[in-house]
Amino acid sequence: MAVVKELISAAKQLSNACDKAIKKIERKTIVAHATNPLDYAWQHHEQYLINWGGLGAKTLLLGMNPGPWGMAQSGVPFGSTDIAKTLLKIKPYQLETPPNAHPKRPIIGLELERQEISGQRLWSLMFDHYGEGKEVFSNIFVVNHCPLLLLGETGKNLTPDNLPTSVMKPVLDACDEHLKQVVEIMEIERIIGVGKYAEKRARMTFNAGKYGNGITPSGREITITTCWHPSPASPLANRNDGADWRANVISVLENK
Repeated sequence: MAVVKELISAAKQLSNACDKAIKKIERKTIVAHATNPLDYAWQHHEQYLINWGGLGAKTLLLGMNPGPWGMAQSGVPFGSTDIAKTLLKIKPYQLETPPNAHPKRPIIGLELERQEISGQRLWSLMFDHYGEGKEVFSNIFVVNHCPLLLLGETGKNLTPDNLPTSVMKPVLDACDEHLKQVVEIMEIERIIGVGKYAEKRARMTFNAGKYGNGITPSGREITITTCWHPSPASPLANRNDGADWRANVISVLENK
């Protein structure tokens, strides 16, 4: 299918651009280990695009960047390893740990027992709300704005917004361009930023201002909004045992 082929091509372009920036990021910022799941976990990410990228979704959920227990292991955005295998039907491949990876964060792949809570929450809600895989991905698709795992000396997960713009600009420009490509390829009509940072990047990418709609490169209007992030570090995500977070996300999904 043409859509899937174009998504694969766009992901490879983004991966190449990020690879070129890794050494500078490690040299010029507090990031001690920058690794790219689109490289070492490409066999998993490609399956995600092939399995689910061509089913007609018009809403894009946009995350920020991988966590060490999620996409960094599975190659899938918000990719809790158990969900990647069971719900997303990703066939496990043996992955090689990049030579510059943090020694305390080896790449186990889909056999990793520790589960990313954010990914469990997000994907479980999507499948609970929409049904089986085809129903989920005929409605939504999920992409991370930046594919790089960024870790400090201690193994702390770092986010692009906390790093110098002067160093990150080439990467963020490539991420913005990839987002534009995905939106055009899939004819996305609405972006939901999973958290405020993702919403901010989408608004910047499509010149949407603080509250308005954006304009795609082809001239289509696109709605940009946000939902609460499912991180266990977020008080909003944990409130009422997660019930308030689920209600928030569903309300945003249904508010078309």
